[in-house]
Amino acid sequence: MKKYIRDIQDFPKEGVVFKDITPLLIDPKARKECLEILVSAVKDKKIDKVIGAESRGFFFGMLLAEELNAGFVPVRKPNKLPFDTISASYDLEYGTDSLEIHTDAIQKGDRVLIHDDVLATGGTAKAVCELVEQLGGVIVQCNFLMEITFLNGREKIAGNEIFAAITY
Repeated sequence: MKKYIRDIQDFPKEGVVFKDITPLLIDPKARKECLEILVSAVKDKKIDKVIGAESRGFFFGMLLAEELNAGFVPVRKPNKLPFDTISASYDLEYGTDSLEIHTDAIQKGDRVLIHDDVLATGGTAKAVCELVEQLGGVIVQCNFLMEITFLNGREKIAGNEIFAAITY
């Protein structure tokens, strides 16, 4: 799968190597193979809802929901969802940001798969976990297309089952 991930130097700012998943999304065979890998990590688990974190988590999040016959729940940046929401904040290099979820998206006891494209520092994943827990959901797994291991994001979501299809 790594051959379908393109490195973009100095994006979105100098010193950052951005992992671009566009080549993976473009190739139907690679996309299908990647989806099979992600699904295999939860094939024996009951999943009621799949959360896709904005915005690159939407791509495979929706596909996972379809394959698992589960509902899809978008978690978005502030003021992007039209109904009642709750939010969770997370730290950025220079400040904070937050994510929101509809208050009726997760029911108490729903078994939830959280999906995002990358586990880096873990801030986004931690915020999504907090949202699921606030609504009474049960986190079955935090599922990622890729993990940048040297950034130690796993530490922020320790205690949850974590799967990444690709590691760097």
